[in-house]
Amino acid sequence: MSSITEVMNSRNLAIIGASRNPIKPGALLIKVLQDTGFKGKVAGVNPGGGEVYGTTLYPDLETIPFAVDLAVFYIPPVRVPDMLEKCALKGVKGVVISAEGFAESGEDGRQVQEKVQEILKRTGIRAFGPNTLGLVNTETGLTTSYFSNQEMLQPGSIGFAAQSGVFVGALLRYFTSLGKLGISKGMGLGNKVDVDECDALNYFHTDRQTRFIGLYLEDVRNGRRFLETVRAVTRDKPVVVLKGGRTARGAQATVSHTASLAVDDAVFEGVLRQAGVLRAESIEEMMHLMMGLAWMPLPKGNKIALVTYSGAQAIMGIDAAMMSGLELAIFAPETREKISEVIATDAKSKNPVDIFPDMMTHGFEKTITRLLSALLEDDGVHGIMLINFAQEGAEMHQPVIDVWRQYRSKPLFVSLMGVQKDSREGGDFLLENEIPFFPYPEDAVRVFSKMWQVAKQK
Repeated sequence: MSSITEVMNSRNLAIIGASRNPIKPGALLIKVLQDTGFKGKVAGVNPGGGEVYGTTLYPDLETIPFAVDLAVFYIPPVRVPDMLEKCALKGVKGVVISAEGFAESGEDGRQVQEKVQEILKRTGIRAFGPNTLGLVNTETGLTTSYFSNQEMLQPGSIGFAAQSGVFVGALLRYFTSLGKLGISKGMGLGNKVDVDECDALNYFHTDRQTRFIGLYLEDVRNGRRFLETVRAVTRDKPVVVLKGGRTARGAQATVSHTASLAVDDAVFEGVLRQAGVLRAESIEEMMHLMMGLAWMPLPKGNKIALVTYSGAQAIMGIDAAMMSGLELAIFAPETREKISEVIATDAKSKNPVDIFPDMMTHGFEKTITRLLSALLEDDGVHGIMLINFAQEGAEMHQPVIDVWRQYRSKPLFVSLMGVQKDSREGGDFLLENEIPFFPYPEDAVRVFSKMWQVAKQK
């Protein structure tokens, strides 16, 4: 049996069912591989031959004049078993099955899927899907997703697998557009005819480029194996899980999506807690956790400091902190002394630190530089939440970035509120400089709390 590592490191690809029509998925994948600079050999297979985007389309797999490591199927389900047999004869190590219409579609599709599983077991070919866009390897430039672009293939540290099809392409496009939040490797599991979440976890566990792991799941096929696997992985790398199908109606929908079996959510929650997995409640929270884990060090404790221009937002942040098991940091005397250089009122120099109206006297740059430096130097402060007013001109946040780069000692999160345009531009500027940005302070506090959960496991 081929290893997933061998498949992920594939150098030569065959796109089965590639069309001469330049806007069809197989042709688009060829164009993507050209545009993103993949260095391996690529061939298409089309019974009518020809070419698309300058790439030869061979009439069958056997006539491709080089060894094929990975085959991507853009063919109907009924043709997949026969093509798998041909792949075995060609020595193909892995396949990505993109088509829908297998077990999720009814009895006929289920029978085809069972036939596919029998061939895979007999031949040792590893398969991703059905119903998936497949793989991304930013280390080698490999992708089987025609949704990929240069941004998505910029090397990062996130290993990501999803039990979905287009979700892999769309979601990876989304979060790789957030500053420099890049992936290491991506996998679409689809119906999990072969490669499942445990295989993905084991691969990411040993992958040196991957620092932490994100999963979108709709079911878990083997609960005991999943618990054992994810428990071993979380000893070394954080794992974030987003689960679809938590409700009865949601679970019903997963059957027609990826032929998933319902998993009692309370049981699943217990498994994640036992294994030390971080559970994301939404796509947005998953993205926020990714930013925190990718760009910030893990906290050394659970005491947080808030710096704010708004008492109300600070109170909301404090409430979220208390409900998340965090504490407000008590500043050291020398920290209070440094803060008093820019915050005249004694009450406003405590936690939370209120920068208004003193900021009007000293200016934003001096005020923020002194405050953040003092808090970053205080060992009794384990994380900082900066709540600021969004103003025109994203570069006003440069002092925050400069101070963070000088210390890099503890998590620093920023929340901006104001005119939407100013908030968006300021947030984008912070993300480009690897400072996690949150529209609301409560979101940042919850991320800090979950990062503290990871730190306690170390």
